[in-house]
Amino acid sequence: MLTYQNKVVQADIQLIISQKKINFEKLRNKTVLITGVSGMLATYLAYTLYYLSDKEAFNIQIIGTARNMAKARQKFEGLSEDYFTLIQHDVTIPFQTNHQIDFIIHAASNASPKFITTDPVGIIKANTIGTLNLLEFAQTQKIENLLFLSTREIYGKAIKQQLSENDYGGFDILAARACYPESKRMAETLLMSYYLQFGIPFNVARIAHTYGPGMEIGNDGRIMNDLISNVVNSQDIILKSDGRAERAFCYLADTTTALFFILLNGASAQAYNVANEDEPIMIRDLAHKMVELFPEKGCSVVFDIPKTMSSAYSRDGRTVMEMTKIEHLGWQRQVRLDQGIKKTVESFE
Repeated sequence: MLTYQNKVVQADIQLIISQKKINFEKLRNKTVLITGVSGMLATYLAYTLYYLSDKEAFNIQIIGTARNMAKARQKFEGLSEDYFTLIQHDVTIPFQTNHQIDFIIHAASNASPKFITTDPVGIIKANTIGTLNLLEFAQTQKIENLLFLSTREIYGKAIKQQLSENDYGGFDILAARACYPESKRMAETLLMSYYLQFGIPFNVARIAHTYGPGMEIGNDGRIMNDLISNVVNSQDIILKSDGRAERAFCYLADTTTALFFILLNGASAQAYNVANEDEPIMIRDLAHKMVELFPEKGCSVVFDIPKTMSSAYSRDGRTVMEMTKIEHLGWQRQVRLDQGIKKTVESFE
C-alpha cells in the first residue's frame, strides 16, 4: 500500500511544488475538502497539500472523505491531524461540516472496467448525486473554487483529428460503458447550471490515461494498470487483442501538477484537457517496452485473443486532445514515459 513516506512519492512532491507558475499562495491558511481521497489522483493532491503545510508552513487544513476507511487509513498513516482529517462519507449522502471550506476537489468516482461492469449505478450516483450534493453544500459556504475530475471520454467518438474543449462527439447511451462518460457529462452540466444560477465557481479537468504510484493493480481492467501489475508480480504480459490500439499516458505527478494549475490558475467555469499527447504508443509496443525496461523480471509478451471482448471496455479509439488551453496556464509535462514506468514500478517495491 502506498504511503506518504514512499521515496517515489517524496520525489514527485518536490517535482510538483517546484512549478513556480502555480499560485500555491491561494492555499495558505485555507481548508480544502477532497472527496474520494484514497483514489490515486486525490491521494497525490492530499500528499502535496500536506507537504506544503508540514514543510512549508502553509497551514492548509485538508478534509478527506472516503468510503473504505481501512484503505484510506493505510494510505494516510502517520499524517498529523493538525493538517489532515479523514472522514468516512459517501458522496451520494449530503455532506455537512462545521468547518468553513475554501476549496472543494470532487474526485469520488470509479473508472475501472471492473466496476463499470459490476456497479454502473454506483458510478452514476457518485458523478450525478454526489456532484449535486457538493454543489448544495457549496451554497452554504463561500468557496473560492470547486474542481471536478472529469474524463476525456465525455468527448465520445472523435469528430475531428484533434479535440479542443469545445468539440463533442456522440456515443451509444445504451452501451454498457455509457454509465461513466454520460454521468460525467451530466456532472459538468450541473456545475455550469449552479454557476449560472447561484454563482458557485468551478473548473473541470478532463483527464486522459493517468498512471503512477498508488494505481490499482491486479484485475483492474485498464491496460496500464494490468501491465504494471504483470511487471510488479513478474508475470507474463497476456494481451487479449492484437495490441494495435494506440494510447497516450500521463504520469501521475504531471497530472497532479495540471490539477493544481486548473484549481488555482484556471479561468472560472472552464474545462481543461489534461493529457500527454507527446508520446502516443500502441499497446503491443507498450507491452514490449515493459519487458525491455525490466529484464530482471523475466516477463514475456503473449497474445491470447478471445472471440468476443467485454462491453465494459471503450471502443471509441484514442481521442487526441488539444493541450493549448492548459499550456497557456503554464503547465508542461516533466516525466517521460520510460521514466514514469520505472518510477511507478519502483513505488510498489
